[in-house]
Amino acid sequence: MILLNPGPVNVSPRVRAALARDDLCHREPECEELLARIRARLLSAFAPGGGFTAVLLAGSGTAALEMAVTSILSARGRLVVVANGVYGERTAAMATAARLPYTVVEGDWLSPPDLPAVEQAVRQPDVEAVAVVHHETTTGLLNPVAAVGRLARERGKLLLVDSVSGLGGDQLDFEEVGADLVVGTAGKCIQAFPGMAFVLVRESALSRLAEHPRRSLYLSLPLHYEAQRRRSVPFTPAVQLAYALDEALAELLEEGVAARIARYGAAAALLRAGFMHLGLRCLLPPDLRSNSITALRLPAGRDYASLHDGLKARGFVVYEGQGRLARDIFRVANMGQLTQADFVRFLDALAEVLA
Repeated sequence: MILLNPGPVNVSPRVRAALARDDLCHREPECEELLARIRARLLSAFAPGGGFTAVLLAGSGTAALEMAVTSILSARGRLVVVANGVYGERTAAMATAARLPYTVVEGDWLSPPDLPAVEQAVRQPDVEAVAVVHHETTTGLLNPVAAVGRLARERGKLLLVDSVSGLGGDQLDFEEVGADLVVGTAGKCIQAFPGMAFVLVRESALSRLAEHPRRSLYLSLPLHYEAQRRRSVPFTPAVQLAYALDEALAELLEEGVAARIARYGAAAALLRAGFMHLGLRCLLPPDLRSNSITALRLPAGRDYASLHDGLKARGFVVYEGQGRLARDIFRVANMGQLTQADFVRFLDALAEVLA
């Protein structure tokens, strides 16, 4: 089955085989060596310039994002949330659940955020941090993270970037955007399995976070970081999933992050040319699209269920729309260990289903 949903993704035989490695107690030095190697590989891939540390978590990308959101504010701070899709709105929902003060800068789902509105929100005296989604999976839109980061930096605010579906698929230069916390996960563009996630944290921000109230037992970023410093873990990690993540990161470094981004971009270009040939309409203009997801309007008279079922019968899984777009669009992701031949076969299957 070829997965054209935005995670879980198809993985390589090498990554899948890593799940079958020997059982390992998480309190043994071999496990700490494994986790330390994962952290080092994450930094080599995404923060090669130094100045960051990687904090690992057994959980989904949403868990890692919630860990970052609930750890970023002092007892007196406010978070500005830039929201132009489901995942920006999810960040605000996390702040609500944790009873954190926040301001939402809400925008149209098919447009970049309103930067003057962001600037106005950041000027509030109690604001300590700004949260923005790198790649809004709802529509496949790339947000102008560098522009948002510049507004945060000018006023000394921390910048939290949700790059759960972005890291490894689209470029994100941490220094260029001024990121302080970047959230990622194993089961999307890194091409491992769901269940391991991480926050890449600027080292200069760690002492500041350590002074904040702990709003969760499990999802406390300083707690996980302090355990890592002692070459330990606060809770039981997903060891077999860590084996697979380690192998996927080795593959990523061998391929090169820039080369993977280019491979995803080439796959998206092939698919989009095929969609145009089939008469399908992309939801976003080319300058806003990511390398890894294409959102398409459902053809007149077609519903998602019949489209999905017809494609699944031919060996392909696509993804429905979310929220207010659920009845209007479908999404095709090109993440994972897939080939050009896989995409050509998919376009042939899509033509059959639409015929």
